[in-house]
Amino acid sequence: MTEECIVDIDQNNAQAQLIDESFKRPVMIDFWAEWCGPCKSLMPLLESLANEYAGQFLLAKVNADDQQMIAAQFGVRSLPTVMIMKEGQPVDGFAGAQTEAAIREILDKYLPKAWELALAEAQALLEEENFTEAMEKAQQAVSESSNNPQALKVLADTLVELNRLDDAQSYLDKITLVDQEEYFVQIQAKLNLRRESAKSPELSALEEEMRAQPDNLSLHLTAAVQYHDNGFTQEALELLIKVLRKDLDFNEGEAKKTFLDVIASLGKADPLAVKYQRQFYTLLY
Repeated sequence: MTEECIVDIDQNNAQAQLIDESFKRPVMIDFWAEWCGPCKSLMPLLESLANEYAGQFLLAKVNADDQQMIAAQFGVRSLPTVMIMKEGQPVDGFAGAQTEAAIREILDKYLPKAWELALAEAQALLEEENFTEAMEKAQQAVSESSNNPQALKVLADTLVELNRLDDAQSYLDKITLVDQEEYFVQIQAKLNLRRESAKSPELSALEEEMRAQPDNLSLHLTAAVQYHDNGFTQEALELLIKVLRKDLDFNEGEAKKTFLDVIASLGKADPLAVKYQRQFYTLLY
């Protein structure tokens, strides 16, 4: 649910909205009055920004004539005066009208970055067991944050849940020793357990057969289907692309169809899908 983004302040809600709320998100207090010309040009701009940022900060409007005690408590001496509250304290602000660019510059100091919002969404989706969407948001956070360690961990955790174990390990390997705390250890342990227990007896038997018959494309195709059914998507695609390199129309096109079905199950934007689509296109052209 979208948080409230604009509120009018009086004595009844001042403590809750100006102080308490500032421990949850930044609060921008706009002290204004009806007789103040610059106030009337500034307020629509602040309201527009509050709506655009959709609850990332709270715009708290204080009519300084009606709420003189509140204005005095904050030491307001001229109008308009704007203050930024964080954790119960004023941390920034300005007096008089300002440009939109100047106000955005102030806000950017205190609002979460886009990657931080994406990471928070990924964590919430992970808790809801919506792993596919969690992966997309975590990938966005990793990309936009230039491999922030927490974003890497959430992405790796999500990939483990999707049985993308090699991908998960590749992201865990990017995390330096100093950031390998309890959450990292938990993900690594979960990944190791998945590796040990995930393969079915049928798949293990097929792997033995493939080692004995490395040129048997039918075995490769059968094993690829088993890999996919067991959640080993990358292994499935690797086998299928090997079959297609040797015979693009193997088994009357069944290998190609299986390959494309696996790609489709990932979604076109998935990095794994993109990687193997490129390899497939080189075979076609």
